Amino acid sequence: MSKKTHKKASKPKAGAKAGVKAKTSAKKTVRAASKAGAKSKSKAQSRSTSKTKPGSSMVSAHKAAAAKGARKAASSPAKSSSKAKGPAKKKAIANAPAATKSRPQIREAVKPMSAQPARQDARPEHTGSGLTIGSKVPAFRLPRDGGATVSLDSFAGRKLVLFFYPRASTPGCTKEAMDFSRLSGAFAALDTDVVGVSADPPRAQETFRDKHDLTVPLLSDEAHKVLETFGVWGDKSLYGKIFQGIIRTTVLIGPDGRVINIWRNVKVDGHADAVLSYVENL
Repeated sequence: MSKKTHKKASKPKAGAKAGVKAKTSAKKTVRAASKAGAKSKSKAQSRSTSKTKPGSSMVSAHKAAAAKGARKAASSPAKSSSKAKGPAKKKAIANAPAATKSRPQIREAVKPMSAQPARQDARPEHTGSGLTIGSKVPAFRLPRDGGATVSLDSFAGRKLVLFFYPRASTPGCTKEAMDFSRLSGAFAALDTDVVGVSADPPRAQETFRDKHDLTVPLLSDEAHKVLETFGVWGDKSLYGKIFQGIIRTTVLIGPDGRVINIWRNVKVDGHADAVLSYVENL
């Protein structure tokens, strides 16, 4: 074989060696890169484990719970003392702050007031005072319908029925005045006079008389002096509301000027007949 042929044959071997070397160097590069990545990954894991040590989360949770319990106990000493029993409870209450001690006293002061419900009675309730049975009636003088003046002396030696009505020309007062007018003759036969009294002015009394043909005298006490003397003017309660007015009342006065009987908070139906029956049985 000639030298030229030998050189041509040796050239492929050199190229193969170069390829093997390049391939080997590439593998080494890949291995080095993988080792470097593994090292960086292990370093990152070691850092994360060092930050979160075992049991650290449980310790922080216990600390938070303990702090919360301390704040709750400090903010509500009265509540913890209320759970104690016997001597321990008394001691806790005695050592409690002044604001805590005063709370039960305030509740006791408010309870009796709140325990009393508001009255819802349909009938008026009289809260005033006046003459009682057996009392001597003070002298009085009042104007009546028609312009005349009437005094207690006008009925001396006779029994006198005074019926006090709240207001002229109202349904209840109208019925009551008409019933007493209807029975005025029967009362007169028993030596008894009947007179109505209200706070209406004389002109209103005259209108009331003419409209319903009333035959009993109607006296006007606009100043409430006689009404207060007999205890029929004062506070009235109706559906929980307090107001001033006349409490429907009837007083029977004897010939000696003393009170024989008193009917308070009168119910109109049958009242005049009941008073007549009482006088008949004296």
